[in-house]
Amino acid sequence: MSRRIVLSVVAGVVVLGGSGALALAHAGEQPPSVAHSAARYAAPEGDRSGSLIFTTDVTASSGVRNVKVLAWPANSPFTKEGLTAKDMAAVESAVCKASGEDTVRCTYKATVTRADTEASPRGVWHVAVLATSEDGETTLVAKAADFTVL
Repeated sequence: MSRRIVLSVVAGVVVLGGSGALALAHAGEQPPSVAHSAARYAAPEGDRSGSLIFTTDVTASSGVRNVKVLAWPANSPFTKEGLTAKDMAAVESAVCKASGEDTVRCTYKATVTRADTEASPRGVWHVAVLATSEDGETTLVAKAADFTVL
């Protein structure tokens, strides 16, 4: 093999190896991903309270630090102004359990009383999710799932 071909092959391997390392480093910096979100709402009946149960899968290569959940009515100011991570700062967190190598299954449960229902706007509601990875990256999904309050 000529010396020129050997040098070209070595240079190609170095370039490809370097770009592969860059791709791996970049992949480690990706924000968390949110998938398979679902909300189930049950209105109070008789003497029994109702409930809101929201589930979602969150994947982050560095691990998941926290998943915050907020249910909000479609006719709220968030529709016009948009929901931000700052709006999510003081909301409740979901309970998450490992369900794969980099994935957790998160569940948020809330009791809904008759008074809650009477004070709540009727119609479509959205569930927002703010996922934070162990390395501090965040993902906000303002409309991860919907449900209807009748």
